[in-house]
Amino acid sequence: EVLGNVDLAGVDMLSVVKEFDLPNEFPLPVTLEAMGAPKKVEKKAMKGRKDFRDIHPLFTIDGEDAKDLDDAVYVKKNEDGTYLLEVHIADVSHYVLEGSKLDKEAIRRGTSVYMFDRVIPMLPVELSNGICSLNAGEDRLALSCIMEIDKNGIVVSSDVCKSIIKVTERMSYTNVYKIITNSDAEVVKRYEKYVDDFKAMEELATILKERRLKQGYLNLDIPESKIILDENGKAIEVKKYELTFANEMIEQFMLTANETIAEKFYWLEAPFIYRVHEEPDLDKVNETNKFLFNIGYKIKASKDNIKPKAFAEVLDKIKDTEYEKVISTLILRSLKIARYEAENKGHFGIASKYYCHFTSPIRRYPDLFIHRVISEYIASGYNVDEARLQELYGKAIKYAESSSDSEKLATKAEREAEDIKKAEFMEDKIGEEYDGIISSITSFGMFVELESTVEGLIRFENMGANEYYIYDENRKTLVGERSKRVFKIGDSVRIRVIEANKLLRKIAFELVTEEE
Repeated sequence: EVLGNVDLAGVDMLSVVKEFDLPNEFPLPVTLEAMGAPKKVEKKAMKGRKDFRDIHPLFTIDGEDAKDLDDAVYVKKNEDGTYLLEVHIADVSHYVLEGSKLDKEAIRRGTSVYMFDRVIPMLPVELSNGICSLNAGEDRLALSCIMEIDKNGIVVSSDVCKSIIKVTERMSYTNVYKIITNSDAEVVKRYEKYVDDFKAMEELATILKERRLKQGYLNLDIPESKIILDENGKAIEVKKYELTFANEMIEQFMLTANETIAEKFYWLEAPFIYRVHEEPDLDKVNETNKFLFNIGYKIKASKDNIKPKAFAEVLDKIKDTEYEKVISTLILRSLKIARYEAENKGHFGIASKYYCHFTSPIRRYPDLFIHRVISEYIASGYNVDEARLQELYGKAIKYAESSSDSEKLATKAEREAEDIKKAEFMEDKIGEEYDGIISSITSFGMFVELESTVEGLIRFENMGANEYYIYDENRKTLVGERSKRVFKIGDSVRIRVIEANKLLRKIAFELVTEEE
């Protein structure tokens, strides 16, 4: 199939869509069904729901360019020192009915895929940016998780209910961060009446994070890339995606809601989809330890005892050292990949016994499925009949598997898209020199990552003339036979760009040697 010239706007991303056979358009019957959704919340839909409108402010906090807003939050510090945390999630299951055309298409897609100049959404835009999106100032249906949290970050009581909400303000991470750090007088003045609300959020998020870190939550500090495109879709800048404490606040609140919901429905023995992350294999841990040993660290683990805390302790020790990024990446590679299952097996990476995905039903099918289960439990007074339970168990197993597969495919496509754009960005940088860090060492050369997150390969033949390098697999080092120069992961090196090809998704460097 001829998609067009590779340099034409969007053709490179379209090639990824085709390569992974991603569903680029919705079938007409699905679009028509979505167009039939109401534009406003209907009176009959409000019946029996708890009304959270106009009681206190509610906020969505997202990136500036987010369009599908599926979570709103509120935090209040009580007089007894406890906190009230409200997490309101768009009630997508009210509009996407089981067995409908929309539902079948959402199962097929499993997840939304994000690729710079386009999103391949799980649900049509009429829903994802319309009636399901928690737009400020508009009535919206939600599923709400209300938690009381003590001063140690423990959820002491919780409730989940069907609700109607109206978001007070749409906030961005950037502005919330400016408010909590008091770093922009104009922004602080604009949101003056909500400053105390954001301060309460910051206080609670700090407590929740500290508790998690004590439990062994793996705070892997691996920077994501932010790639900026011009109006023709060409990459003009690649840099680290800056995360602030405002991002962290929302993450802590969502993690807490996800855990609370998972634990509640686990003890109800409900048919459910859990987010599972099992402990790593001892062989993988030992492999990582071989490298860590060279720089004086070790993950304490045995066959019967692999705990997140042991990983977290190493991550804590390397914080703010030159090894932080490299060791975080190595530890990440030693872990298993998280997936969806109908059986709860805990989540190693966040050191949690019960975990599920509840907070993004607009873009992930497992969240939508468990919303449906929760709604049925609420509607039936927590007394769902046995035949229906068996039917839901079967669906949970099936959808957990298909959603895990969809997620893997989406991750691959997103990575490929990123590789293309990074190579494109470097195409006019041939001959330029940069400082970088050795991110991995292989039997054919070494990968070097630049400050901008761009990574390229230096093959042996581009590591300086008259030298033969010996690869030590255990230590993950390269040793020059003549010069005895040792290269190891985490070392700083100076490189020159010698090749960048977006078609091949390839970036190559050469070492700038002292002889030059």
